[in-house]
Amino acid sequence: MGYHSAGDAFLGDGQPAARKIVSLFNDDGPLANAHRPGRVALVGTYSPRKCGIATFTADLVEQLGRHHPAISAEVYALDHAGTADQYAALAGWIDCSQPDCYAAAARQINESAVDAVWLQHEFGIFGGPDGDMVCDFADRLAAPLVVTFHTVLGAPSPGQRRITEHLIARASRIMVMSQHGADLLTAHYGAPPELVAVIPHGAPDRPFGREDLFKQRFGLAGRKVIMTFGLIGPGKGLEQVIEAMPAIIARHPEAVYRVVGATHPNLLARDGESYRERLVDLAEQLGVAGHIAWENRFLGTEELLDQLEACDIYVTPYFNLQQATSGTLSYAVALGKAVVSTPYVHARELLADGIGVLVEPNSSAAISAAVIRLLDDPDHFAATKRRAYGAGRKTIWPRFADATAALLRQAIRPDARDIPLSATPGLLGLFATSDSTGILQHAIGVVPDRRHGYCLDDNARALILMNVAQGLSPAERLGWSSTYASFIQHAWNPDRSTFRNFMRFERTWCEEAGSDDSFGRAVWALGHTAANAPDPDIAFWARRWFDTAIPHFARVDSPRAMAFGTLGACALLRTGEHHEQAWALAERSGAKLAYLLDTSRRPDWAWFEAVLAYDNPRLPQALIEAGRILHRGDWVQAGLETLDWIADRQTAAEGHFRPVGSETFGLQHDQKPFDQQPLEAQAAIEACATAFAATGNRRWADHAQAAYRWFFGANDRGAVLADLASGRCRDGVNPRGRNENCGAESILAFQLAHYSVLEMLHGEQPADATRTKDAGGEVEQSRDIRNQSLAHP
Repeated sequence: MGYHSAGDAFLGDGQPAARKIVSLFNDDGPLANAHRPGRVALVGTYSPRKCGIATFTADLVEQLGRHHPAISAEVYALDHAGTADQYAALAGWIDCSQPDCYAAAARQINESAVDAVWLQHEFGIFGGPDGDMVCDFADRLAAPLVVTFHTVLGAPSPGQRRITEHLIARASRIMVMSQHGADLLTAHYGAPPELVAVIPHGAPDRPFGREDLFKQRFGLAGRKVIMTFGLIGPGKGLEQVIEAMPAIIARHPEAVYRVVGATHPNLLARDGESYRERLVDLAEQLGVAGHIAWENRFLGTEELLDQLEACDIYVTPYFNLQQATSGTLSYAVALGKAVVSTPYVHARELLADGIGVLVEPNSSAAISAAVIRLLDDPDHFAATKRRAYGAGRKTIWPRFADATAALLRQAIRPDARDIPLSATPGLLGLFATSDSTGILQHAIGVVPDRRHGYCLDDNARALILMNVAQGLSPAERLGWSSTYASFIQHAWNPDRSTFRNFMRFERTWCEEAGSDDSFGRAVWALGHTAANAPDPDIAFWARRWFDTAIPHFARVDSPRAMAFGTLGACALLRTGEHHEQAWALAERSGAKLAYLLDTSRRPDWAWFEAVLAYDNPRLPQALIEAGRILHRGDWVQAGLETLDWIADRQTAAEGHFRPVGSETFGLQHDQKPFDQQPLEAQAAIEACATAFAATGNRRWADHAQAAYRWFFGANDRGAVLADLASGRCRDGVNPRGRNENCGAESILAFQLAHYSVLEMLHGEQPADATRTKDAGGEVEQSRDIRNQSLAHP
């Protein structure tokens, strides 16, 4: 089948005189929104909290604002209870130990309609074992997620591995600051290489060679200044430098070792200044106390950089060789300092090719030898500093800001495709998924997967599609209607007086009785076919099997199954035919749903159950249908109210459709955005069509159109799911984009959604011409008003 463009001319049989075949599957819009402005929610620790990630996050905000002002960052700061008043002008604050705070922040972020969320991850800054509260937080975020992994462990604990893999699975883009980190993520954690970007830690852009100027400022003129800065604590290896000082001083008595930075707040809270005091005692014992200068405070970035400019040799003697990132190391290299460092991950990469000096860990002798060699050889010393400064030009803040802005724009969803609502999808994909038995359930990509066989649910939907699909010859429609009808007929088990659901590819049943839902969908398909099949023989067949099945459906009391069956019963009753059992089903279903609503709803939860599941809009749709057939205005009103409630919950702050995700299933009075499935979009569209037929209210046409555009990229990932040329549809939207498979349920959901939208665009006057004003003030409109409301926006 073809794509009917807006300018197509049609022949008398409904076929276009000229077709334009356009595949959308391989055109998801630009890979990167190179010049598009955007808003990003930035989640991490933040200034004034005293930690490296807080400084990094503050730098991100400053540098993006300076170099890419079109990208605005809205900060959500992580901290402990009682610290909220320390922060000003932030979008939000998260108590890192409270799950409810994460949930509230995720809801606020979703409601703010940001284009992306950028999460700074370190195990120690989130609550729970290994910081596992970050997982539920990430699950609740609808916008594309960018994760910066500040630590990538080569030998993680099971909990650390689980958290890392979970965040990878949710991330649209991943940033690390070392190639080693990227290699670990791809080789050991399964991260897709195309999602991982290596962006070295940013650094300041200052002139080279101003040591004497800043030494004069800090009273260090004439000294050879060795320096370490950052939060102080065990693991930094400062004792190794102090132990190296006697040998250094013996050779260069003008040398001084400056330790700039406060004790780490966590260590200070637990042990006070005991670690620093041990270092002071060590210097006294070694006789070098006069050559050690302590700057025991947390410095702002600019003052810290001034202090760093006053040094000659920067030392990072860390014990932990797995440290992936050191912002202080990046700063020192960018300012053109000669660096002596143990070979931790970041240092190995940044100091390669003579940019700095690597020494064996836990060796004061190695440190002293490296420092003495630099100070003994002025030419070597100067060349080392020049190489460092040259390498630092690649990481200065403008370059860092460019790289991170590009990463963010890659994550931001592209704009949806502008598709005419009346463009008819082809049916080639549907028929390629079908054989002489029926329609196959699943696919791998676009190829049907025979291993999973067939199911009654999908064949029932396929039969409904044959009742409404356009562009089929009578023979083609009859052939496929007969195939899907034959499957339904064969599914009936007379010994159990119910339908079987799942069939293997070799045409043997997997069960003797299917689910209540599959029973309900079969009754729905039979009622719909009896009322709407173009072929009278197929309609006669459907009426016969409807009469056979519906007496036994009386034992079914599952709300969704009853709703499905009611839609079929009401389709039959709308023909004007009197059918006692169809009438009884509508009465029983309406009463059941009304009772559930009365007993389950609460001020913030206007719903039939404490949970949301699949096909949610079918419940209000069935209540509206039953109410209209039985002239129960209270049921119609209740259905409209609950449909309005679920429609609001399935509308993003940006206005696009956001179906309840399958990860929501089982959560009481709660909702998560992924995974999103086409079935929910179809249900929303068809329920809105029912509400529109009952009221003529434009609100329902608008929501239906938003749900239909979800198939064409108006969704949380800008993922194009539906292909007009073939009529196929991908299986849904997940955190990374789209599920590439094209199963029967998805294809049928897209096809049926199209014809429901088409019916709203060109539909007939609702069958019940009587207009009654309901309690909410909605009045069913006249045909003229209704047609005006359906005009293209």
